[in-house]
Amino acid sequence: MQLKPLIAALAGFAAVPAFAADSENTLGEIVVTATRTARTADDSLASVSVITRRDIERSQAQSVQDLLRGVPGVSIANNGGAGKSTSLFLRGTESDHVLVLIDGVKAGSATSGQAAFQDIPIDQIERIEIVRGPRSSLYGSEAIGGVIQIFTRRGGGATAPRFSIGGGSHDTYTASAGVSGGGADSWYNMALSRRQTGGINACNGRPSPGGAGCFTYEPDRDGYRNDALVLRAGHRFGADAEIDAHFLRADSDNEYDGTTSNQAGGIQQVAGVRATLRPLDAWRMQLAAGQALDKSNGYKNHVFANRFDTARDSASWQNDLTLGRDHLLTLGLDYQEDHVVSSTAYALRSRDDTGTFVQYQGNYGAHELQASVRHDDNAQFGGKDTGGLAWGYGFGNGMRVFASYGSAFKAPTFNELYYPAYGNAMLRPEQSRSAELGLTGGGAMRWSLSAYRTEVDNLIAYDSAIRAPNNIDQARILGLEAGAATRWAGWDVNAGLTLLNPEQQGGKYDGKLLPRRAEQSARLDLDRDFGAYRLGATVLAAGRRYDDLANKQKLGGYATLDLRAEYRPAKDWRVQALLENLFDKDYETAYLYNQPGRGLYLTLRYAPK
Repeated sequence: MQLKPLIAALAGFAAVPAFAADSENTLGEIVVTATRTARTADDSLASVSVITRRDIERSQAQSVQDLLRGVPGVSIANNGGAGKSTSLFLRGTESDHVLVLIDGVKAGSATSGQAAFQDIPIDQIERIEIVRGPRSSLYGSEAIGGVIQIFTRRGGGATAPRFSIGGGSHDTYTASAGVSGGGADSWYNMALSRRQTGGINACNGRPSPGGAGCFTYEPDRDGYRNDALVLRAGHRFGADAEIDAHFLRADSDNEYDGTTSNQAGGIQQVAGVRATLRPLDAWRMQLAAGQALDKSNGYKNHVFANRFDTARDSASWQNDLTLGRDHLLTLGLDYQEDHVVSSTAYALRSRDDTGTFVQYQGNYGAHELQASVRHDDNAQFGGKDTGGLAWGYGFGNGMRVFASYGSAFKAPTFNELYYPAYGNAMLRPEQSRSAELGLTGGGAMRWSLSAYRTEVDNLIAYDSAIRAPNNIDQARILGLEAGAATRWAGWDVNAGLTLLNPEQQGGKYDGKLLPRRAEQSARLDLDRDFGAYRLGATVLAAGRRYDDLANKQKLGGYATLDLRAEYRPAKDWRVQALLENLFDKDYETAYLYNQPGRGLYLTLRYAPK
């Protein structure tokens, strides 16, 4: 672990003159993911980042993975550009140790265990909440590294149409159109979008000898297309009841380099409904149900090769009981059932899980306490208990300290358990214990600093002795995160830094680093208005990482600079330009998989304010 970069960065944050408090940070935003109840990010006893629609449009990010790059605690590995498989590592944990929710519904594939970030349409997102640290005591399996919840646009207010159209490098074209409204007590949103690109050559694989990367060599451009539809509507019946329904579907066509298939048609679909009732003044009840589909048909040179379809059906019943002015008790029940339909013959094609949880939140003057426990009963591995405890203290001058401890687990995926000639049905759930100490400050410059330690037992890895996945490894992850946001000399300044030591412990690779996690990463965003114009820049830097458990294949560190500009010719119109990777830096986040070089993108937007 290197401390000098962190000390230097913190010194730089502290030296930033604070001439105004109106920085582009979102610490005061109401968030619901950290505790399953509405709180401000300032009051959350967890490390939370919030990305709003305003942030998305200002950054001109071309995809969700581009938007999340450099967020404290987040490391991204991408297999060859737009639309290609993307893994997200949160606080150094595995890519399937992150729980992803879309409008409260658990998303992702039951076979691979990962959410398809590359297929989520960025034009349809209203906000993203990123909660770092274990949350199994509230959400169950997968929330070892944390929870990412994506909210689609909601609507409300006066009827407002909107559209955008754009294009740029690599034969990229984008278009979206929608309308929202509903008035004071209702809301609706309807939108369509398309994003397509000719792409780049995704992989410089080596078929032989000693194959690597995609294990084939196909020097062609690998394109991608995504068509998405979002529907959302709801109504508030006075102060005691409301209902909200949502639907998202993204159809994709993706070309890539591979041995068994090199093209896939995919569907990501999430639908759900949530009803909120208040039978008594002190009792708030939520009933929710939803389904998430992850479907993929693979083709080799346009000939059908395989099919992997999964469905996740879920339902929840949550009761928030106000015990007094500063005390809240939450009781809940969750149910989930996973289904697999595939051209591959899995020994078991479905399983269910029932979880019950209790959470207490209370204020005692300047002190705050949160405690939660949960029991999950899974059809595959039986029962699992997890818990969390957090304490916070406010100093009254905008500064706050918090400490937390939590346990979490992750159930093995269907691929790890039952994939023919590979799976191991005797696998046990991965388990973790995490402790965190954090300090935050408000005022003209808002900043945060946190240190954490996570230990993962029964880590699932490939065991050459049995030629299958096995619970053979452990991992210890140490991390430091820092962030700051302020306004300096008219510029909005946002900065984030992560230092990480994700070390394997025990087994064959004792002392080696877990693959594809950057040991250091940092992001700096600068933006400023000049009347009808706005200029901005993003500097993203990432240190070295390794692509393999043995740490033999090193991926070098890199830094990129993006420049952006915006012109508002009229109140509701914007013309935007983004110049990505100005210096055309060549780098990899996964061995032998290419990343786009320099790119220029133009966008025209109309959206009434």
